[in-house]
Amino acid sequence: MSQLQQLLEQLHKPDATELVIATGRPVTLRQAGKYKNLSSSPVSEQQLSWLVRDTALAPLVADTGVGAQQSVAVLGYTVRVQVIHHGGEVMLRLERDPNARHQPVFTRPPAEPSVTFASAKPAAGGATFPRPPTPEPVPTFPRSPGPEASPWAESVPTFPRPPTPEPVPTFPRPPTPEPVSTFPRSPERAATAVPGPAAVMASDQRFDVPRALVALVTSGRERGATDLHIAAGRPVGGRILGELHPLESTPRAAADVETLLLPLLDGPQRTQLETRGYVDFAVEVPGAGRLRVNVSRQQGGLKGSFRLAHARPPTLADLGLPPELAKLTHNHQGLIVIAGPSGHGKTTTMAALVDLINSTEAVHILMIEDPVEILHPRKTAVVSQREVGRHTVSFATALKASLREDPDVIVIGELRDRETVEIAMTAAETGHLVIATMSTPSASKTIDRLIDMFPPDEQSQVRSSLAGALRAVVAQRLVPAADGTSLTPAVEIVVGVLPLATLIRENKLFQLPSLMQRGRGMGMRRLDDSLLELVRAGQITEETALATAESRKDLQHALHPDARAVAAPPPTSRLQKLGGFFGRKGTEGE
Repeated sequence: MSQLQQLLEQLHKPDATELVIATGRPVTLRQAGKYKNLSSSPVSEQQLSWLVRDTALAPLVADTGVGAQQSVAVLGYTVRVQVIHHGGEVMLRLERDPNARHQPVFTRPPAEPSVTFASAKPAAGGATFPRPPTPEPVPTFPRSPGPEASPWAESVPTFPRPPTPEPVPTFPRPPTPEPVSTFPRSPERAATAVPGPAAVMASDQRFDVPRALVALVTSGRERGATDLHIAAGRPVGGRILGELHPLESTPRAAADVETLLLPLLDGPQRTQLETRGYVDFAVEVPGAGRLRVNVSRQQGGLKGSFRLAHARPPTLADLGLPPELAKLTHNHQGLIVIAGPSGHGKTTTMAALVDLINSTEAVHILMIEDPVEILHPRKTAVVSQREVGRHTVSFATALKASLREDPDVIVIGELRDRETVEIAMTAAETGHLVIATMSTPSASKTIDRLIDMFPPDEQSQVRSSLAGALRAVVAQRLVPAADGTSLTPAVEIVVGVLPLATLIRENKLFQLPSLMQRGRGMGMRRLDDSLLELVRAGQITEETALATAESRKDLQHALHPDARAVAAPPPTSRLQKLGGFFGRKGTEGE
């Protein structure tokens, strides 16, 4: 019995639902809702190719990209198969096919070839068990123990070494492809710049980023910029502490901007730029990290907006977020929404929560993003990152398919429309933990918007569903730190307790501020309370807190309880004149 047959037998044991064979990690079986390792060491690319040789899985593994899930007959079993090529690595996911009604039938293994009776007639029933067309070499000529040995012989002791493995040269490996990223783009990329350190970066493309763009991104990161804006007829600008600052003294010509931006686009993306006027994607800059990119046409030429993403998932402590947020990951089902204005770290906070789950729980995390910004490394969980437009048509389409991919945690990059919200709430009600972001200024506005996406005649049912599914709403805003060199998050937390469910169901959300004031013992936190703590800790100034507070009068009274009530000071800075740092969007790219 081959090693693949042994693995398929494990998959068809009671309570077993999924078998994962991925390069760089041990073979893993999901049984009774938990993942367990079937091999003691990681699987290499050679081992995976050897394992699936001469089966219907071999052409799927040799293909590139993310294949759709399909039914395949393998060694007498019918299984659901999906192959994912992830940054030069391969993940093979096998599930039991619920529609398969036959029992597995195994072919009799070929008899050992004999020196004396090499051409002996087959036994009775030979038509049922035919001899292989190319028999193993006669034992009279001993094999070499070197390259012809099974690559699984020593590294995976769980599966015994086959007695006579086929010679590796019979199945030549394809030539080593150029290093590609986690989500390889079309090969139509232009290679017009200096090659980057592809061996150490998890790039998102098959091309090299222009040298001038590498220098701009590196300079922007060194100066603490969160966004870069490259537009024809203007100097390159960077958003530093929420404000746009020029990074160059002279404007960029339209031809120069095209030289920087067009090499980043493949054929379909150039078509979208011409037909729609914009395109969104992610790119890896050698030595300067990952970017979320928007390229659009404007008066005078092209414009590129770059969000400088984190190189790796940060922790809650790295971001300065309250440790109470870690408790949200203890929920095994329900809906958690990360809210806040555009550009205030919602995606980064969501990545920190996902990384916490990835580090502590052996579960399947399915992420749907547009585009993928922060790459999650292999840890305890199995993380599948899908990009809208490249791996799926839309958030709603991916969510519909996700319910058949055995996820424990579903992460949605943004709740944009009614269909996405509807499927997300359905997934949360059917035993999945759903984490999503939403561009809303506060927790109460988030709940209102979730309900208002539906027609009036459906809102009563939506309130009931949301009341039962909602576990938390986290609304955050980034405010300038007291030292003037960074931004600090002020966080509002609404926990899905029974009183909140009652307010949602009875359409009395106007009472939410009162509930949050009374619910501090249940984990509730108001934005003004968070600002008060930051001022007392010396992390932000009193002026910044008052400019951001929902109730300046209450916050000022809390800061100076013994002073007589006085009117808030008149605006003295551009921050206050514009209505607070968080109440506005940037002038470009947000």
